[in-house]
Amino acid sequence: MPEQSWSTKRERQYEHIKSSAKKQGASTGRAEEIAARTVNKNRAQSGESRTASKSSTRDMSPQKRGGKRSGNRQGPGGPTKDQLYNEAKKRNIKGRSSMTKKKLQNALGR
Repeated sequence: MPEQSWSTKRERQYEHIKSSAKKQGASTGRAEEIAARTVNKNRAQSGESRTASKSSTRDMSPQKRGGKRSGNRQGPGGPTKDQLYNEAKKRNIKGRSSMTKKKLQNALGR
């Protein structure tokens, strides 16, 4: 609701995102910020805003991204050796304890 130029669809989207964020434990202010940023990015990507940054228009949509940048980050080197080891353990790959990171990646088909 912060901006008057939003369509009714964007208003509904804002309220939905805001209520979801509040349900997940965000404060009211943080929930409003998350909702406004998401809606504004969607508006920029669909050409509804007058100005838009390159990162808003060239990046994937917030809905498509779905938390890929948060949580269990794998960093620029990919998953850690421990993460690969745990996956190998789940797949019951023999000899995993003596494998290097590179060998674990090969064994897992990465």
